[in-house]
Amino acid sequence: MEAVQAAGVVCFRGGEVLLIRRGRPPRKGEWSLPGGRMEADETPAQAALRELTEETGVTARLLGLIEIVDAVIGEPERLFLLHDYAAIWTGGEPVAADDAEAAEFVPLDEAVARVSWSETARILRKAQDMFGS
Repeated sequence: MEAVQAAGVVCFRGGEVLLIRRGRPPRKGEWSLPGGRMEADETPAQAALRELTEETGVTARLLGLIEIVDAVIGEPERLFLLHDYAAIWTGGEPVAADDAEAAEFVPLDEAVARVSWSETARILRKAQDMFGS
């Protein structure tokens, strides 16, 4: 099974983090982190920032890599390598675009409660532990 390379961002703004509601599979309709597939000519970090801006209109500065999560998801099932980064908001107000049907900053505890995939909740907590104030 060939792996799909993807990148996501836990974007902090004060005590809040940015979530999107996915507009396409996999996990359509679920709250998640902004992110998506890497393009052939970009690094995971570049993909993370590009996807953040494409999906939400928000810009940020990366703080560092949280973890690379490997997961078999979707229909048909595919192996995804998800490069999850922490970032700090630098500008823009969230507006859903591209693959997102909603985008908003919410308090971390609310974000953890909204996401249905346990791996996303774990990454949110790990980002707070590693990079939060």
